[in-house]
Amino acid sequence: MSTLLSDGAAVLTRQLQKARHAPALLILTQTMPITMLLFFGYVFGSALAMPGAEYREFLVPGLLAATAANGLMTGLFTAAQDAHRGVMDRFRTLPMSRSAVPLGQTGADVLTTAVSMVPLMLVGLAMGWRIENGLPGALAALGLLLLFRFATAWVGTYLGLLSKSEEAAGQLGGATFVLPMLSSAYLPTAGLPGWLRTVAEWNPISAVATAVRELCGNAGAEAEAGAAWPAAHPVAGALVWSLVLLALFAPLATRRFARGLTA
Repeated sequence: MSTLLSDGAAVLTRQLQKARHAPALLILTQTMPITMLLFFGYVFGSALAMPGAEYREFLVPGLLAATAANGLMTGLFTAAQDAHRGVMDRFRTLPMSRSAVPLGQTGADVLTTAVSMVPLMLVGLAMGWRIENGLPGALAALGLLLLFRFATAWVGTYLGLLSKSEEAAGQLGGATFVLPMLSSAYLPTAGLPGWLRTVAEWNPISAVATAVRELCGNAGAEAEAGAAWPAAHPVAGALVWSLVLLALFAPLATRRFARGLTA
C-alpha cells in the first residue's frame, strides 16, 4: 500500500506539472461551465416557468454536476494521449505499482477539478445562487461532487486506454457533452416524455445534480411524483452510482494499463 501511494503521488505530481505547462484543456473545462451558466441563466432563465432567480439557483448545482461528469472527458483525453505517445509504455518499464499510474492521473484530475469549481461557484453566487444549508451542506455537496469526478475519471481512463487513436478519443470525448443534456442538470425532468424522463432520472448526473441541490437547500431538490429511485433518493443514488462506477472501472482501467495497447 505504501508503494502504491508513493508511486501514485509521483504520477500525480507529474500530471499537475503537465497541466501547468499545457493548460489548454484545464482552461476549456473551467470556462465552458461559466459560459453556460451565463447563457442559460440569463437567456433561458427568463423563458422558463421558473422565475429567473429561482432557475439560476436550480442551474448552478446542475452545472457543478456536469463539471464533475467531465472527468469522463478529461480522463479519456489524458489516457489516450499518454498511451499513443509512448508514455504508458515507459511507465510499464519502471518498478512501480501498476495501479499507481491511473490512480495518480485520476487523483490529479480531482485536485484540478476542486480548484476549477471555485470560479464557477463565485459566478453563481454573484448571480444569486445561495447555499441555504450552511457549511456542512456545502462540504457534503463538494465531497459528493469530487467523489463522482473521481469515478468518472476512472471511466474515462479506461475508455482512453481502449481508444485506437488520439483522434478517436477526441471524437468520443466530444460526444460526452450530450450526457448532461439527458439529465436534470439544466431542466427538471417532470415535463419530459415518459421514456425520456426515465432515461434522464436514471442518468447518474441527475442524481448528483439533485443531491447537490438537496444538500445546499436549493430549488428543484424535491422529488416529483412517480420519480425513479435515484431521483427520489438523490444523495443515496449519487453515492451508489459513484461507488458502482469506481468498483467496475478502477479494476478494468488498471488491468488495461498493465496489458498495454497490443492486448
